[in-house]
Amino acid sequence: MSVNKVILMGHTGKAPDFREFDNGGCVATFSLATTKRGYTTKDGRQIPERTEWHNVVLQNGLAKVANQYVKKGDKLYIEGELRTRSYDDAQGVKRYVTEIVATDMEMLTPKATGAGAQVPPPPVPDAPAPDGNDDLPF
Repeated sequence: MSVNKVILMGHTGKAPDFREFDNGGCVATFSLATTKRGYTTKDGRQIPERTEWHNVVLQNGLAKVANQYVKKGDKLYIEGELRTRSYDDAQGVKRYVTEIVATDMEMLTPKATGAGAQVPPPPVPDAPAPDGNDDLPF
């Protein structure tokens, strides 16, 4: 048995690059930054924060959603798998790229509210019913 699963939560480094193909498929690619906070050890040594950049690939439906809604700086939750591919650069040198091919994406950045938009207050728990009748039929 083997497992190839990646879970990331971070911020996009740029808006997705979106491409459509003649066969009807599409792909969106972007970078995602994950940052581990810095800290101070017990002996006073400073450990700086560390940011890792990940190449994310979305296909078809997820690619269309990303193209329409994801912007630079958005916070995303990504699930997928690692894939490594190779190519020959312009000088004929073989290069390797490791990517996260996403199978699930959740947008975590709150939707922006337009100027003057009214945001309804959250519901109050245990509030009486609007008609003032607190009797439940069960």
